[in-house]
Amino acid sequence: MRLKSQSLKIFSPWAESPRRIGGLGYTTKDVGTVLSISGLGLLIFQSSLYPMVEKIMGPVLVSRVLGMISIPLLTSYHFIAMLSGITLALVFNTASLLKNVISISIDTRLFILQNRAVIILESFDQDQRGATNGLAMTLMSFFKAFGPAG
Repeated sequence: MRLKSQSLKIFSPWAESPRRIGGLGYTTKDVGTVLSISGLGLLIFQSSLYPMVEKIMGPVLVSRVLGMISIPLLTSYHFIAMLSGITLALVFNTASLLKNVISISIDTRLFILQNRAVIILESFDQDQRGATNGLAMTLMSFFKAFGPAG
């Protein structure tokens, strides 16, 4: 699941599109401000809150719950475009922060699970573990590239 890269590709053009076609009418500077706020919030979340959430919920449940939360969040963007003024700025910054937190948390969790799966295979030699990890990364990249097209 690669929410971050897919949504970032369309984020800026959507935010900068005119309001008459469903965009937000933001300037490049406005989009940069939104991404900066999201980045700062993401730094704080990943360095302080994420480890606690992961310990409480467990490795798989984090990805499942956040994946389910991302569906209504991403579908709400159409309705966010109907807002204006300070309400638009607050809701849009919050939605952007949540989207980034969700996507990075899912990616982090999947990388950790993948690495733990290779480490668990203690019957393998060190070379075999490295090859297994490399194969897993290759397959994951393949599915990230062709999954959205499927």
